[in-house]
Amino acid sequence: MTNPDYQTLIDAPTWAFIRETESWYPPDAVGLTIAQQRAVYDRMCAAFHAPHPAGVAVRDLAFGSVPCRLYESGQALVTVMYFHGGGFVVGGLDSHDDVCAEICAATGFRVISADYRLAPEHKHPAAYEDCLAATRAAAAAYPGPMLLVGDSAGGALAASVCHRLRHDLPLRGQVLIYPGLGGDRDRGSYLTHAQAPMLSRDDVLYYARMRHDGPEPQNDASAAVLQDRDFSALPPTVVIAAQCDPLADDGRDYRDAIRAAGGRAEWIVEPGLVHGYLRARHTVPRAAESFARICAHLRILAE
Repeated sequence: MTNPDYQTLIDAPTWAFIRETESWYPPDAVGLTIAQQRAVYDRMCAAFHAPHPAGVAVRDLAFGSVPCRLYESGQALVTVMYFHGGGFVVGGLDSHDDVCAEICAATGFRVISADYRLAPEHKHPAAYEDCLAATRAAAAAYPGPMLLVGDSAGGALAASVCHRLRHDLPLRGQVLIYPGLGGDRDRGSYLTHAQAPMLSRDDVLYYARMRHDGPEPQNDASAAVLQDRDFSALPPTVVIAAQCDPLADDGRDYRDAIRAAGGRAEWIVEPGLVHGYLRARHTVPRAAESFARICAHLRILAE
């Protein structure tokens, strides 16, 4: 197996983004204490934070006893539930605040970001239960079409919520951005991109250890949707992967499972991009194009 030539695959603007990210959040950050990890992650997110677009109203409130942030731009008929990334360990309402505001502005949809409990203080299924409760409460408060969206760990949570609520709510679709869905970590992209910039295979294993007490659960779709035995009746699904990311193949395997069950699913691999590239959407042309694609898919699914 040949190692990828990242100097060729990754373009200069993306390398600049990687270097700036690492100046705030070092590649060996998982060696820090949990408090230190969260502090450097929050500082990094603040350094990349973009001002809210004009016309987006923001307020904090709770849905299902879960702290959330609501973004509105006019009278929206569609609700987007957004679950942030951060390996189930870092992140919160502020880390993805500008991303949610820009999704709201680009689509006109109501966006609700959930501040789910984090590991290792709160092991699985705490984060999943919070996302489930917030989604149910938001659906009750705003009856109508709903889209589930998340990046990285948040993509995993969005998919697990989707599997649980597929028969209960009017889910129009799900958009999962470089999610980890529980694929085989001993093959494919997990090996090819084991040493990828921004997220390594060792990082993935570390976050899994933080999330669970002891061995990871088996056949538990609330922990990893690829372990589910039933992929039927899911809403249309779009998985957007970064090429240079150990998690990339999870999206392909999920797409294939949904299609085999008769559903609609698409797997898009963004060439030369790395895990966490949403923060590069204002500085890296490839990331900007991908973010525009994400928002376009949300609009299409809502129709």
